[in-house]
Amino acid sequence: MSIRLRRTGSNSSALTAVEETTLAAKEQLERDKDTANDNNNSNNNSNNNQQTAEAGVVIAARWKNWRVRSLWTAVMISSFALVLVAGHFAVVALVTAIHTLVYREVISIAWVPSKAKKMPWFRTMTWYFLISTNYYLYGQTVIQYFKQNGFVDSPLATHHSFLSFLLYVIGFVFFVFNLQKDHYKFQFSQFAWTHMTLLLVVVQSQFIIKNIFEGLVWFLLPVSLVICNDISAYVAGFFFGKTPLIQLSPKKTWEGFFGGFLATVVFGFFFAGFLAQYPYMICPVSNLRTNAWSDLSCDPNPVFLPIDVTLSAKVTNWIFTLSGGWLYLTQVRIAMFQVHAVIMAIFASVIAPFGGFFASGAKRAFKLKDFGDYIPGHGGITDRMDCQFLMSFFAFLYYQSFIAIRDKTVAQVLESVVASLSVQDQIELYKALGAHLAKKGISL
Repeated sequence: MSIRLRRTGSNSSALTAVEETTLAAKEQLERDKDTANDNNNSNNNSNNNQQTAEAGVVIAARWKNWRVRSLWTAVMISSFALVLVAGHFAVVALVTAIHTLVYREVISIAWVPSKAKKMPWFRTMTWYFLISTNYYLYGQTVIQYFKQNGFVDSPLATHHSFLSFLLYVIGFVFFVFNLQKDHYKFQFSQFAWTHMTLLLVVVQSQFIIKNIFEGLVWFLLPVSLVICNDISAYVAGFFFGKTPLIQLSPKKTWEGFFGGFLATVVFGFFFAGFLAQYPYMICPVSNLRTNAWSDLSCDPNPVFLPIDVTLSAKVTNWIFTLSGGWLYLTQVRIAMFQVHAVIMAIFASVIAPFGGFFASGAKRAFKLKDFGDYIPGHGGITDRMDCQFLMSFFAFLYYQSFIAIRDKTVAQVLESVVASLSVQDQIELYKALGAHLAKKGISL
């Protein structure tokens, strides 16, 4: 038996109202979804516009920094060239001024806490230690110049080492007298900081001075290699840099590193060949009054003399292939100095940048962006010299180990023997030498 329900009029009306209500709710829900989607699209567009604007600001800031950095790089290189042509004394003065400014920037990191602890003599002691260290280190090199000009008997020259020791001892005693209770740890840390700065800045700058006295080329080439690597690495990183190189310097990239390496090696080879042509560059210093217009001449070190090198068939074919068939070389004319320059360029590109990374680590440790603000777009003097000290040390040791000629001149032998003799002993030496030559039948 089946039961059939009949829908009454009232029930039908109720159901119709429910359906209409449900339909209206569905339509409202759809409208809400459309509104939400429109809001999301609007927010996304707003976010995209904001991101685009921020990216534009970043790009504009990078190009502004590029322009400022390029301008001041040109200013520094031009100023450096003017100092070079002004002569050896001007170059020595420039190096002295630079290492003094670097010393000031690094030491100033410790000046603020010293003021907070009311230690007014701290700055005085740091400058005193700089002066005494300069007297010892620079004196060792410059004494030769004083001797050549008749100042051999000056106490500053004959007792130089002892006077240097006395100067340091005075500073040491002064430091001990100024030790204050409850500040011992802080004061000794500042004492260590001062000596570390003297070692890394002032002592290493002394090797730059020694390079100048061996010939301007041994100063100019290492400095130029570091500058070339810095500029080319910056350019390559600016346009192609994507892969971070080291955490200490987030802006450094592998692309910049390899770009700087290739550019520096090529530059070093050809720039060395250019410098080797000029006596003003390759001759050792005999007079601090010389400049680019002085008639300077000397017997050049053999490394500066060009030689003909015959290339093997394999190398010839390799060059021919790389050049696309337009360069066929069987013989090249180069100076060994160019080969040494390539080795220096490799050091300037691979090892010297770690001087910069070391400085970056120091800035991170003390929460500094730059060591100073002397040079717009570059920061402080230390930010530009952080690689130069390590490079100059390497150049000095490399020159002394593989290039320097050890033969002593007659003047150097007489200076080392006669300088310590009294006038009477010098007369006796002269007579004895004359008698010795007379026995051999040699007359003067």
